[in-house]
Amino acid sequence: MRPAVHPVGRLLGQVWVWPALVMLAVGGYRLGTPDLWRDEIATWTVATRSPGDLFRLLQHIDASNGAYYVLMHGWTAVFGDSTIALRTPSVLAMAGAAALVSLTAQRLFGNRVAAVGAGLLLAVPSEISRYAQEARSYALVTCAIAAASLFLLRALDRPSWRRWAPYCLAMALGGAGHLISFSTVAGQVALVALHLWRTRSAVEWRLLWQYPLAVVVAALPVLPVVLLGSRQSDRQLGWIPTPSPEDLTYFGEVLFGSEDVFHAFLPLALLALLLPGRRIQAWQLLLLAVLPVVAVWLVSWSGETSYFLGRYLLFTVPAWAALAGGGAGAVYGAVTGLARRLGRAPRGAAAVAGLLAAGLLAVPAVKALPEQQSVRYVGSHNRSVEPFKAAAREITAGYRAGDGMAAPLGVQAWAMAWPGVSYYLPSDVRPYPVFVARSAEDAEDLSPAPCPQPEACLGEVSRIWLIVLGDTEDPLGTMPPDQAQVLRTRYGVPDRVTPLGGLTLALLDRDV
Repeated sequence: MRPAVHPVGRLLGQVWVWPALVMLAVGGYRLGTPDLWRDEIATWTVATRSPGDLFRLLQHIDASNGAYYVLMHGWTAVFGDSTIALRTPSVLAMAGAAALVSLTAQRLFGNRVAAVGAGLLLAVPSEISRYAQEARSYALVTCAIAAASLFLLRALDRPSWRRWAPYCLAMALGGAGHLISFSTVAGQVALVALHLWRTRSAVEWRLLWQYPLAVVVAALPVLPVVLLGSRQSDRQLGWIPTPSPEDLTYFGEVLFGSEDVFHAFLPLALLALLLPGRRIQAWQLLLLAVLPVVAVWLVSWSGETSYFLGRYLLFTVPAWAALAGGGAGAVYGAVTGLARRLGRAPRGAAAVAGLLAAGLLAVPAVKALPEQQSVRYVGSHNRSVEPFKAAAREITAGYRAGDGMAAPLGVQAWAMAWPGVSYYLPSDVRPYPVFVARSAEDAEDLSPAPCPQPEACLGEVSRIWLIVLGDTEDPLGTMPPDQAQVLRTRYGVPDRVTPLGGLTLALLDRDV
């Protein structure tokens, strides 16, 4: 009779546990080091509003992120709005995605090496780490679509509504988190088709109506987001360029954050596709990884609005990780199988095969180390340099009660300078809002509304902290002319000008 295994031992023996723990460690490492960038500032400024203000804003902008903002509203109410608190849900979600990838690989390849390797490989690409450390919806969407893939496989094995229900829920969560994630249906259709071809069972043909119906059920809760988001698409997505064929060719490097890392994944994927064993399952994963990207590219290339952006398609990386893990598992199976045929010692063959598989898995991890480091410095989340914290530090050091602050609004509100600097200001440093007609909450927008007549919104402050975009020695020269003229008349030239590397901070004092 075998001795009873301690519950902790049983837990640690599960294929998903170590990948989840590794992803937690990778995602949590220096979690609070990179400054919040403008998209994360948007999360903060929306999530910390009252429910009424939040839902009123979604009528005008960012409806596609509405479900995530509602989630973060509840989260910040409990855990606060520090940088670490804002990013922790993403770390947890990506750890969940790693666990789900392991379970998916185990189900497809029936191999512990493939399962554990797949989950560990998800932690390798720097883009996964970066968005595991970002207060945006991409990690939660990646987790939801990874869950949908696993639940789809379970439903295909034994179709029943008890198995379709989790799939519908996961797809609805993914679609509500980011509409583009529904493009995964393009890969799922191919996966279902290959399943039908492999099984060739008359019973399985009921999938021809069950799967489409499940997709429709999953899409129903997302329809309000679709309707609101379609009206906001020009403002939200107008900056994304129409992709070229070359963009599609090199998109793997964008997804993985590095040409070297993507090319290190490819040999493992090819091994899964070519070595005997579970090749159809490997092709299912390949199509699940590739077809959503192709579908979004086609829509973006041929339509008026482009959706072709790396972070929008991050949810396809788990399929790549599962496929690459399958390659390591296929090598392990091929070596141990050959050893059995040659009559070699099973334990020795397993050890050699394990070392070989571990070596193959280590190659992408080594290739990714430089990029993993690069996503953890102070400004690494900024696509353009946005030194909000530096500006707030300068203002705090020289602040006097009654000071005012002016920051880019109107056509320059995309930079999120006003809420970005405000986030880093201490609670007792609250400058008077110069040139502001309505607060962001009253304007039902991400940033305050600018005053149409600057002089009427100047206030009676004796000093103004002026923030402008870019590094310049003439901050008034970069402002809207009507605002600049008011400041020149009332305050003259700035008393102090400090370029901060992306923003310039100036102090205007009419008493000097």
